[in-house]
Amino acid sequence: MDASRNIVGPQIMQLRNERGWSQEKFASVCQLRGWDVSRGVVARIESGIRWVADFELLKLADALKVAVPDLFPKKNRAAFRPKR
Repeated sequence: MDASRNIVGPQIMQLRNERGWSQEKFASVCQLRGWDVSRGVVARIESGIRWVADFELLKLADALKVAVPDLFPKKNRAAFRPKR
């Protein structure tokens, strides 16, 4: 059984690294956007230890300047596409 508490952590870490941000820098960016988060929380999210609330997904996407579906693994993004 997978012990991960979220599926977005690895993608968040990848997006953060693409920007050249440390976890501390990323936490600061999140704080500037209204979410009081620490480097430790970022580390726990990225490692899958910490559960992520829906409002936190919005803050994470805003801080990374991506759409919420971009926080999810590619195989899960189809769930966000509009049905035709």
